[in-house]
Amino acid sequence: MSGLRIPVSNKDHIEGGSGAAVTVVEYGDYQCPYCGDAYGIVKQVQQHFGNRMRLVFRNFPLTEIHPQAMAAAVLAEYAATHGKFWQAHDALYEHQSQLGGELYLAIARKLGLPGDGLREAFESGEYVARIQGDMDGGIRSGVNGTPTFFINGVRFEPRRGFEELLDAVQAQLNGAG
Repeated sequence: MSGLRIPVSNKDHIEGGSGAAVTVVEYGDYQCPYCGDAYGIVKQVQQHFGNRMRLVFRNFPLTEIHPQAMAAAVLAEYAATHGKFWQAHDALYEHQSQLGGELYLAIARKLGLPGDGLREAFESGEYVARIQGDMDGGIRSGVNGTPTFFINGVRFEPRRGFEELLDAVQAQLNGAG
């Protein structure tokens, strides 16, 4: 089983308590239907465990099969510079079937982000290096598809579905993992 090669740091997008006993790292793609399916489950797991678990999201846009994945990641990274990463992340998954320029502008407006800045973010490519860094770290950790999860640094390999994430986190909390 492969392990997480790039440790979680303050440069990551982290939601949850810093003293959490369990850290779940997700490598995801905003256009990936499997990531969309996992999104609701991850939210339920977060709600269930509260501050006993923290979630880290890292970009892994599969641009060859998901043409909107990179643009969506750019929007999320742009929002992050305004302290709104998780709001953008959630909105992208909640409206995954509508990914595209109109949705990105609507999300930016809803979050109170400057539209000119968003346009500049897309045109300049200033967030691509950050996204590529996430991808490079994922590749070093053996990520080859999305979503890929690591629980306390160990790759999570569900047998039946992402619903198993709840039990896997609980096992870590129980010290059995």
